[in-house]
Amino acid sequence: MPLQRRRRWLQGSFMVLFLLAPALNLLRFDLNETQLWVLGMRWSLGIDAFLRGEATAVQTGWAILWRGFLPALGLIAAFLGIAYRYGRLYCGWLCPHFSMVETLNDLLHRATGKFSIWDNSPTPHATRQPNARWWPLFLTACLVCGFAWAITLLTYLLPPAEIWGNLWHGTLTANQMRFLAIGTLVFTLEFTLARHLFCRFGCAVGLFQSLAWMANPKGMVVSFARDRARECRTCDSPRGSACDHGCPMRLHPRNIKRMMFSCVQCGQCLTACDTTQGQQGRTPTLEWKIGLDAVKETLRQRRDGAS
Repeated sequence: MPLQRRRRWLQGSFMVLFLLAPALNLLRFDLNETQLWVLGMRWSLGIDAFLRGEATAVQTGWAILWRGFLPALGLIAAFLGIAYRYGRLYCGWLCPHFSMVETLNDLLHRATGKFSIWDNSPTPHATRQPNARWWPLFLTACLVCGFAWAITLLTYLLPPAEIWGNLWHGTLTANQMRFLAIGTLVFTLEFTLARHLFCRFGCAVGLFQSLAWMANPKGMVVSFARDRARECRTCDSPRGSACDHGCPMRLHPRNIKRMMFSCVQCGQCLTACDTTQGQQGRTPTLEWKIGLDAVKETLRQRRDGAS
């Protein structure tokens, strides 16, 4: 299966999991019962038993430690461990928000030729010309995504059957209606105006992945064969660099690692390079490297930068 098709399949699967997790009690916190649900089971810290006099303070303390702090620290350590070695792999391959970013990017590009309204100039495409008729679909998609995000987050806090039932029968409480209205407005504006800005500068999950990755000289990087740089002049002529146009984070993949802080390891630059170079009978100039190969790439970048 091609790289990008495999990635989109994983994104779609995780999106379905994200939307259905509250309804299946895979993960949610019920504010009505002050109860955490994990994998279909009630996950108790023993506080209720302590309040009822059924457990001592020591027993409750151990329960909080073993069932609260340690599992959370373990998950965080595993998550950052993956990021330390592979970078923002979660963002590029699983994150539901980034899936929407890419989808909305494509719709906006069909309408304006740009992936963001803040782009200074259009991004050329081999078989596509901007068409203003795509604008209504883009704006509608932003609104639908904004509402979907708002109601999904609400079902992570309140019973999904209650929220969807109240919505269907028009009996939402004032607080529920207020949450949905404000949430839909905020998320719609973010999807419309600030998709890349949020991913690059506003997402704490992405930020900590990037920090972990930057701390590891052996972390996976996109390596550029600089001795073949002249081949890039004709990689997607006359439109310019295919890898630059393919990056959904608006980065320049041939740059050095410290300039790729928000790279999500989606591999779209590699796919674009492989496609355009392959059409000219050449091997790609971009590839992933990890471990000692990544260290050599970093050292070579430093050497080239100093010369």
